[in-house]
Amino acid sequence: MPTIRPAAVAGLFYPDNPIELKRTVADLLAHAGAEAARPAPKALIVPHAGYIYSGAVAASAYSALADLRGRIHRVVLLGPTHRVPLRGLALPEAERFATPLGEVPLDCAGMQALAGLPQVVRSAAAHQMEHSLEVQLPFLQQVLGDFQLLPLAVGDASAAEVAEVLEQVWGGGETLIVISSDLSHFLPDALARQVDGETVKAILALNPHLNHEQACGATPVNGLLLAAKRHGLHPVALDVRNSSDTAGDPERVVGYAAFAFQPEADSDRPDAEKGATLLKLARTEIASKLGHPGVVSTQSDWLAEPGATFVTLTRQGELRGCIGTLEAHRPLGVDVRENAVAAAFRDPRFMPLSHTEFDEIRVEVSLLSPTEPLAVADEAAALAALRPHVDGVVFEYGHYRSTFLPQVWEQLPKPAEFLAHLKRKAGLPADFWAEQVKLSRYTVSKWKEEGPHEQ
Repeated sequence: MPTIRPAAVAGLFYPDNPIELKRTVADLLAHAGAEAARPAPKALIVPHAGYIYSGAVAASAYSALADLRGRIHRVVLLGPTHRVPLRGLALPEAERFATPLGEVPLDCAGMQALAGLPQVVRSAAAHQMEHSLEVQLPFLQQVLGDFQLLPLAVGDASAAEVAEVLEQVWGGGETLIVISSDLSHFLPDALARQVDGETVKAILALNPHLNHEQACGATPVNGLLLAAKRHGLHPVALDVRNSSDTAGDPERVVGYAAFAFQPEADSDRPDAEKGATLLKLARTEIASKLGHPGVVSTQSDWLAEPGATFVTLTRQGELRGCIGTLEAHRPLGVDVRENAVAAAFRDPRFMPLSHTEFDEIRVEVSLLSPTEPLAVADEAAALAALRPHVDGVVFEYGHYRSTFLPQVWEQLPKPAEFLAHLKRKAGLPADFWAEQVKLSRYTVSKWKEEGPHEQ
């Protein structure tokens, strides 16, 4: 039987009746509305008081996820500890978290991947009564539906230590980061607005030096600000209020704010436009090697950022070449060009692409997220950790190495079959397993030409 962390503050911070809770969350989201034409957020900062106080502010952030149901499969949730002293960041002992709306499964593989970091510990006590994480769950359950949760209670830690944890589980578009924090505590209304205003400015400037007078969750917030700067995310303030705006005494208020962290302006161009550019780069580079004219402007800054891609060629529905890069070690524009040429002319499984084939191929470009190690004890654990149709997987054993893109799940939908073929691709028997096997996973954004291309 899986161990379950039961709801601890239902009936105190939010309704404990499932029907009433669902109606409350729905009403808060409806009043918040959905922001149109904004890129999907990678991360949120949300408050964690009782819903009567900060629920409307939290809803302004969660309403931004309205179109992401079925696309976000994992939520990495960090919040400060309020009741238990703690050094570092604590994972729970449980395998599921419960609320009146049901149980949320935990990302046990992701938790195991963090276990090797010295600042990460296991503590059931740190999670047992902690409200900063729990109050976020009904919103997430209502907005996202099915997802896995990776919860961390944050104690005494540096911003760099928090950022290191976030990097390990950053993932791709399937992963959302949520940081739970209120702002100032128990100041008179006018002073609180002044203090919170400065805090908001610091967050918008990605200044990772907040203190706990400014925000009770300053430690995880600072870690996110460091990570956001590294990943080129841009913070947007969605709502800023305090408890006197909702249901509190103006002489002693708590500040609340909600932020969404989105790609920078140049990198948040619509996916379709980004994909079209990468596909043109790949095809034009192949064309140039065959003597066809063609030039694509590559002045965009996002193409100069490091990127890892795979370029796949198909002809009449059959694979015609596939070469890629697992780690981002060169500019994205260079990487996609080099992999396109390699897929066309240097894939050892095929003869070099001919002039007559050029107009018959379809080009697909996959842009990879950073790889995330899977800490699994045996093959059974590995099979349980794999996420069909989401994970690309890297298999390593000594000098044996192979990878399958997430697209391969379409041909091999069962984890056991997928892993067996991955081992065979590495040059090992399908039933091989050893303690020294290393697995890691990644996600992709992918774009494919619609049909045979006329050059």
